[in-house]
Amino acid sequence: MDQRRRLVSRFLAASIASLAVVATGTVAAHEEYVVDEERDVDVATFFDDALTDPFVVGPLLAGALAVVAVIAGYLRFRPFQRDLGAFQTAMGEYTDYVPWLLRISLGIPLIGAGFTGYFVSPALEVDLRILQVALGFCLLFGLATRVVALIALAAYLVGVSIWPILLLQLEFVGGLLAIALIGSGRPSADHVLQRVAGTRGTVYGRVDPVYDRARALQERVDDYRRYLPTVVRLGLGSTFIYLGLTQKLLQPGLALAVVDRYDLTATVPASPELWVLGAGLAEVALGLALIAGLFTRASAGTAIAIFTLTLFALPDDPVLAHVALFGMASVLLITGGGPYAADGHLERLGIDDERVETLSTSTE
Repeated sequence: MDQRRRLVSRFLAASIASLAVVATGTVAAHEEYVVDEERDVDVATFFDDALTDPFVVGPLLAGALAVVAVIAGYLRFRPFQRDLGAFQTAMGEYTDYVPWLLRISLGIPLIGAGFTGYFVSPALEVDLRILQVALGFCLLFGLATRVVALIALAAYLVGVSIWPILLLQLEFVGGLLAIALIGSGRPSADHVLQRVAGTRGTVYGRVDPVYDRARALQERVDDYRRYLPTVVRLGLGSTFIYLGLTQKLLQPGLALAVVDRYDLTATVPASPELWVLGAGLAEVALGLALIAGLFTRASAGTAIAIFTLTLFALPDDPVLAHVALFGMASVLLITGGGPYAADGHLERLGIDDERVETLSTSTE
């Protein structure tokens, strides 16, 4: 009996630890930035050992079932509907600031990369100071915003073709595409110059060569601005999936080295294998939820919580490497899932349920 109790106690402790790992994702970082060497671990051997250990598999299943139970309970009872409605209304009041938020989220990392001496990712020490600082400041001030975003995206894609390690900052693709789609917004230099150029009788209006072209482009793009949340979701979700797979599940030696370096098993009493699998699977699941647009605002809030905990738990992880992620997640808090999101179907289902309930009540 004592041995059985000890086994049950160990299982419960591991289950609680796994829930903490899945909930916080504290090891969710760019592992390449905080360790120089990884543990010599074969992927197949790692999974064979981990998936045959009941104190790894059990807590992971318990955590997954807990998440499913919470989602099912929410969909069944739909609590806090008024609270959520008020929150969405409040966040909608910040819609005008979305272009500005995206610009600073991509502009500041580019400026920091230029002055620090790396190219986009802290893992790539290539000094392209003038290019990155110029692009970053143009984004920051909102000058020729769409053109600058496309130039920055082209530079990143060329860089990825030469240095694949730049995929660690995969969010730059979604972020820069989102800026090219939505434009500069306000406050921005573009907005000010357009107002001056469009004011009748101004000297600048007579010499400005781009005002008419910029206005025509904006009119053509306006019909597609509603897809901004979709672009941001795809960009952020893909980044989570890529990091979860490549930095943890498919490269466990690297993630185990992080666990060892920061003694994470002392912070949460779980085995190193449970840490790695829990964090990796949580990132992949969160990325899939974002891509599907499932509980988008909740998923974005979870992402922000993960980034924040990472910065405190792993002090060596560069802050600038997370700024774009913070910004894109914040945008989704404001916009929600947008078109082609599962949230839209859930909202329509909720409306239908309310109608059925109203009709049944009136019939009685």
